[in-house]
Amino acid sequence: MYLSLDVESAARLAGAALRHARQLGLRPMACAVLDAAGHPLAVLRDEHASFLRPQIATGKARGCLGMGFGGRELARRAQAMPAFFDAINSLSGGEVIPVAGGVLLRDAEGGLLGAIGVSGDTSDNDERCALLAIAELGLHGDCGDAQA
Repeated sequence: MYLSLDVESAARLAGAALRHARQLGLRPMACAVLDAAGHPLAVLRDEHASFLRPQIATGKARGCLGMGFGGRELARRAQAMPAFFDAINSLSGGEVIPVAGGVLLRDAEGGLLGAIGVSGDTSDNDERCALLAIAELGLHGDCGDAQA
């Protein structure tokens, strides 16, 4: 359906993630949508979310793109190889946040479109809102677990 991720789609994704958070009664969130090269296309913050949430959401998405895995796989690897992830964060200026809530965006054929990061509630709930938004737009999310 999508050959690339454009700014309108990114804004719709980010808005949908925040809307799902509100509908589910979750804490205020921020969402960052990055293209496949890691450049931000849309960053939205619920007006009640703390000021660091956009940076955290961006770090979740950047980590996924930089390492090529969804947030859950990144979390597993960071736990198994903490020194390696310390080095990655040193190289990236601390921009990699390896936890759930970062999801790679893929087209129907599995091609990489970019990544979405959501932050504000628990990592599981952040990821849930990302996946709901992704499904709403007809894309596919890769959170690092086979069943997602």
